[in-house]
Amino acid sequence: MGNSNGKKEKKFISLVIYLHDAAAYLKYFLDTVIPVCTDHFEQFEIVCVDDASQDGTVDLLKEYAEKNQVKVMINVVHMSFFQGLESAMNAGRDIAIGDFVYEFDDIFVDYEPEVIIQVYETLLQGNDIVAASSKGKLRLTSKVFYALYNNTSRGNVKIGPETFRIVSRRAINRIKSMGLYIPYRKAVYMNCGLKVATINYHSKDVNVRIKNKTVVSERTALALDSFIYFTNVLERVSAVICGVFLLFTVGMGIYIISDIFNHTKPVEGWLSTMGFLALGFFGVFALLTIILKYLSVMLSLIFKHQRYLVSDIEKVVKR
Repeated sequence: MGNSNGKKEKKFISLVIYLHDAAAYLKYFLDTVIPVCTDHFEQFEIVCVDDASQDGTVDLLKEYAEKNQVKVMINVVHMSFFQGLESAMNAGRDIAIGDFVYEFDDIFVDYEPEVIIQVYETLLQGNDIVAASSKGKLRLTSKVFYALYNNTSRGNVKIGPETFRIVSRRAINRIKSMGLYIPYRKAVYMNCGLKVATINYHSKDVNVRIKNKTVVSERTALALDSFIYFTNVLERVSAVICGVFLLFTVGMGIYIISDIFNHTKPVEGWLSTMGFLALGFFGVFALLTIILKYLSVMLSLIFKHQRYLVSDIEKVVKR
């Protein structure tokens, strides 16, 4: 795909790419992305984050660069051990030097090359974070996650499925100035106070996001972490249970008083036992609600710590 007006953008672009046992998709991804960036940008770099790949992904990357005589600067960040998508991408973003940073969480390509430029052009229209999102089908678990998250999130902006995104340097600096470690970039970006936008595209295969397995292994753990970090769902659940036991306790009290006035004789010890249990459970969940609220405040301190380990940074192609 060529640049129609013949002019290339002067902004320096960084492409941060997550690699974990993705050898099967790497060549097609590079064949798609590199020509687009070469046609549209005067300068760009590629930062590949190798998250302990075991299938020769990095060797394939080196072979590709040598065989195709790639001139663009390529750095490979080798993680010390498998640390997951979010930590690995944080490491790649931190060493990227571009004015704008593309983040490719997944190198499975189900979009046309034009989408890569569309998100950039949308960014130039006054946005700081622009995501590309497929209109294809989602896994049921993903639908449930986004529904629960958006209904319980402390932020004002809803999140959804994203294939890749572009982030301005201002957005990156905003996050760093807040002193936050980013446990879930999508949520932090969408609630950092800057303008965000989403480009929806028609996937080449509407079922591709259901079939794609490249970055599925850690999603459950990430979903649970995200609920703890960014939502009050646990507080709500605890408060609801607390309320139920409070109502039960009040009901038992009313029942005891009515028995006294009606001179009925229930089984000896039943009322006192049930009343004590209801009051005890109410106290436990009331205390749990307070603890969860306290922990949600204390989590901000955890964000200040860096939480990834890099073994080394290798230059595959030097300019």
